[in-house]
Amino acid sequence: MLKKLDELIEIAQQKKKRRLAVAAAGDTAVLQAVKRAVENEIIIPILIGNQENIEKFAGDIGFDLTNITIYNQPDSKDASRKAVSLIRQGEADIVMKGVVSTAPLLKAVLDKEYGLRKGGTLSHFALIESPHYHKLFGVTDAAMNIAPEFQEKVDMVNNAVEIFHGLGNPEPKVAIIGPLEVVNPRIEATAHAAMLSKMNERGQIKKCLIDGPFAIDNAVSKRAAEQKGISGEVAGDADILMTPELNSGNVLYKTLMFLGGSTSAAIIMGARAPIVLTSRADTEKSKMMSIALAAAM
Repeated sequence: MLKKLDELIEIAQQKKKRRLAVAAAGDTAVLQAVKRAVENEIIIPILIGNQENIEKFAGDIGFDLTNITIYNQPDSKDASRKAVSLIRQGEADIVMKGVVSTAPLLKAVLDKEYGLRKGGTLSHFALIESPHYHKLFGVTDAAMNIAPEFQEKVDMVNNAVEIFHGLGNPEPKVAIIGPLEVVNPRIEATAHAAMLSKMNERGQIKKCLIDGPFAIDNAVSKRAAEQKGISGEVAGDADILMTPELNSGNVLYKTLMFLGGSTSAAIIMGARAPIVLTSRADTEKSKMMSIALAAAM
């Protein structure tokens, strides 16, 4: 059971160094995170972007670029396409977003001919360290899927479960979150939760334990679950929280960060390679831990 995000670095250090292709890398905060990842010996960086800016910002933070590959691609769209092409060519293992908007990077990733599609749904996953919970837990989806259909939710669960398998948890506990803990046919999220739970029970979604619907308190508090008479292995001990749609996922994530004192590591799953897609508002530690998460899993 992982309790601290710093443990991701230890896991990644036990594995082969991953090659990280950074699209539009000319940014101090991004380069600072990459520098820390290099110092912790978990990645080999490949920097793509305006070479003059990359070298300037790297010099400002004391990041030695000797023996580091740099591709001079001043246009952020070209830089995104180059990062994706390195994955396709087997020359990189992870893509990271630099100073490029999310849309052009994902456009390159999702390109039907030259991108990294696998056929399923791409989804955002955040691994959270909270001072109010006894272990690390995941939240999906806080950034990508606006109003996922049922099959997309199946893909989102599988993407999140894959991460936990990569981190050494063979059977993560998945709580499907809704506004209440009983099925109400008028509330689609609760019906979806029941369907996901039944699919898991019948072996259609494997290598995890799924239960729901859960109101958020019953998923993370044994005491709250017991007070409402909710039993089961997932209740009060969830590893993964799957929210109904983007509104609730984003609000939960940002509330945890800005009011709950939490720290996160976040990646996009469902493509041929993990995608480190951080926000400019994320801390340098969060960016670094996102790299560590991609390298560890």
